[in-house]
Amino acid sequence: MSRKGEIYIGLMSGTSLDGVDVAVVDFASFPPRVIHCSTDPYPRDIRQALQQLCRDQSTTLDALYRLDAALADIYAGSVGRSLTAAGLDAAEVVALGCHGQTLRHSPDTDPPYTAQIGDPSRLAALSGIDTVADFRRKDIALGGQAAPLATAFHRYLFRSRDENRVVINIGGIANLTWLPRDTAAPLLGFDTGPGNTLLNYWIEKHQGLRFDENGNWARGGRIDEELLANMIDTEAYFQAAAPKSTGTEYFSPDWLEGFLPASPEPRDIQATLVELTAATIADAVSALPDAAENCYVCGGGSHNAYLLERLHLRLPDRGLQTTAALGMDPDFVEAAAFAWLARERIALRAANIPEITHARRETLLGGIYAAD
Repeated sequence: MSRKGEIYIGLMSGTSLDGVDVAVVDFASFPPRVIHCSTDPYPRDIRQALQQLCRDQSTTLDALYRLDAALADIYAGSVGRSLTAAGLDAAEVVALGCHGQTLRHSPDTDPPYTAQIGDPSRLAALSGIDTVADFRRKDIALGGQAAPLATAFHRYLFRSRDENRVVINIGGIANLTWLPRDTAAPLLGFDTGPGNTLLNYWIEKHQGLRFDENGNWARGGRIDEELLANMIDTEAYFQAAAPKSTGTEYFSPDWLEGFLPASPEPRDIQATLVELTAATIADAVSALPDAAENCYVCGGGSHNAYLLERLHLRLPDRGLQTTAALGMDPDFVEAAAFAWLARERIALRAANIPEITHARRETLLGGIYAAD
C-alpha cells in the first residue's frame, strides 16, 4: 500500500452524458498505476434532465441547483464504491479531481465563459476527501480556450522521444493532442468537432438505444456523400485554426437537423455521421506539422469498430490503435487526467499549456474544497 501523498482519484463525466468515470491512481512511480477504474451510468432521470438542459438551454434556478446537488451525490457514491473496490479508505487519498458535467462552453463570446455543475463542496463533505474542481474558468479568465485540458496529462504520460504521436480522444466531442518526438517542438491540442454526440442522439431517436454498439447500425447504412460534404464545407468550425474548442451545445441536434434532407433514411444518416467524425479527425491529423507514426485512440469512441475502420481508411499510413498499447485503458484516460490535475493543483504546479489554450500565461487550475 502506498503512503498517503501518492493516491488521487479522478472523476470525469463527459459530453456524451453517459455517466461518471472513476479512476483511482497511484502516482508513487512512473508510469502511474491505476488501482481501480469503473463507470457508473447516470440514472435515467438525471441523464434526461441533463440532455434537456443542454439541448433547450433554459431552466429554472431551482432545477439547476437541484441537479447540481444531485450530481455531487452521484459522484460521492461512485467514489465510495471505488474506494471499497480498491480496498482503500478516504484517509489514504490525498485529493480527488472532479471535472463536473459541462453544460456550456463558450470561450469565444464576450465575455467568454464555461459552466460545469456537480457541487464540489457537497462532494468534499460527502466523500470525506479534499476535492479539486472548477478546472476551466481560470484559463478562460486569462484569455484561453480552457480546452482541451487533458493535453498536459497526455504530455506527462504519453510523450516519447522515439516517435511522433497523436492522442485522439473521442467522447461526445472529439479532440486530439499532437506530441512530436522533438521535445523542443510545440504541442498542439484542440477539439476537432463532433465525436459521439450526434451519433448517440440519432440512434436514440430512431432505435431507442443509448449508443450504436460497435457501430453496427451505422455499418448497414449508406454514406450520403453530398450531405457529408455540405456539413464539412459549410461549417466554419472545421476550417478554423487552433486554438479552438467546442461543445455539444454547438454541435447539437438543431445543428444536425439544419442539414438533413426532407425525408432522411435514418440508417444512412447514422453512417454519414460516423463518416463526419472520422473525416474531421483525419483532416485535423493530416494538417499537423509533421507525420505521426502512430495515433492512439481513447474515449468511448474507441469501442466503435466501424468508426475506427473508417478512420483507418482515411489515415492509412498512420498506425491506429488505442491507448491500451501505451498501458492505459482507453476508457479511463480522461478520469486519470483529472486525478493528475488534482495532484498538480495540490503541488502548486501550473497545469495549463498556454501554447495550446492561448491563455496569457501558465496558471494553477482548479479550486480546492476541503473535506474538513
